[in-house]
Amino acid sequence: MGSLGMQEIIVIFVLALIVFGPRKLPEIGKMLGKGLAEFKKASDELRQTWEEEVRLDLEKEGAKGIKDGSVDPEKDSAKDAATKQPD
Repeated sequence: MGSLGMQEIIVIFVLALIVFGPRKLPEIGKMLGKGLAEFKKASDELRQTWEEEVRLDLEKEGAKGIKDGSVDPEKDSAKDAATKQPD
């Protein structure tokens, strides 16, 4: 799905003006803006939760490997420090 060009936006605006009238458009725009803001906030929270769960799973697997003796903590910590990207 591509982005909307100027012509498509004008057509949508004219259709909305015809269907809803000039008095309802500001109210509809405000509602649409609030809805988009809530959607963005919810998607950001979902992304943060997902990343946190992945991080916790990786830490849990690392701790399990150290406990089993299958992972050398000194090698892993050096490798993590070398590959860790800044936020």
